[in-house]
Amino acid sequence: MKQQKAHYCFRQESGSDVHKLYIYDDVSEYGTFNWWTWEYTESETSAEYFRKALAEIPESAVIELHISSYGGSVKEGIAIYNQLKQKKCKEIIAYVDGFAYSIASIIMQAADRRVMGLGTSMLIHNMWMSVAGNASELRKAADDLDVLMESNRQIYMERVNITEDELIEMLNNETYLTPEQAVEKGFADEVAKAAAPAQDMTQQLQQQIVQMRREMAEQKSFREEMRQFCSMRQQEKGTDDEADAWDSGTEDTNDEKNADPTETGSDSGKDTEDTDDKRQKVTNKLAALIGQGVAQYLKEDERA
Repeated sequence: MKQQKAHYCFRQESGSDVHKLYIYDDVSEYGTFNWWTWEYTESETSAEYFRKALAEIPESAVIELHISSYGGSVKEGIAIYNQLKQKKCKEIIAYVDGFAYSIASIIMQAADRRVMGLGTSMLIHNMWMSVAGNASELRKAADDLDVLMESNRQIYMERVNITEDELIEMLNNETYLTPEQAVEKGFADEVAKAAAPAQDMTQQLQQQIVQMRREMAEQKSFREEMRQFCSMRQQEKGTDDEADAWDSGTEDTNDEKNADPTETGSDSGKDTEDTDDKRQKVTNKLAALIGQGVAQYLKEDERA
């Protein structure tokens, strides 16, 4: 007889130490029944499957648990929850990719970080079971469920930020939760944000480049304005200096004609001091002109 191949859902990302586990079906101890072999196939959402998968993951690894399940066997789900809690590893991250209903919402509480995807939901409710028997057995089954639920609620209470009475009311009402509501009440830690499309990222980069070019052009324009302003002021100053130099030169010529030749050395030292003073005055005036130009530019920029 032909043996049906089992489809496992344990994955390790190539070149990394991230191991992925998937609960993409009802939590069940048994898989589908194989009529060829007259046996059940291995369930990929059973506690036994998780036991073997977790045994292969080193302590230095990160485990990503992806969930999209309507729930299923409470017995198997509680065992999976405790296996994850007992697993020594770097971090366990639970991602709700679709639904985290019933016992699946319990399993995700074992993760260090619980992430709800966009458009996902969670359902919490009281457990139920199928039972047959007489009145006494039916009454006992109801009492047994109360005990099981009291134990089951403690898993939620370790993580949620609501009172137990509020939790009991939500369980009695079979409450659906959006990602935001799950985070608000403490059933999850965060809502996954959609990654920006590549086209949007390209447009953002282009806008940043245009803005940088605009700023560079403004800076270049400012430098040109300052250069023209300083050049104009220097030309105006040069015209005034030439007139002063003509007058000064005439006076100096007359002074030289009347000067005593024996005083040449002292006059030379005086001329050097006058030159240094003139240079300092020119430097001070240039600094003042630049300051005026900057002030004028800032005033025009504020008006704009």
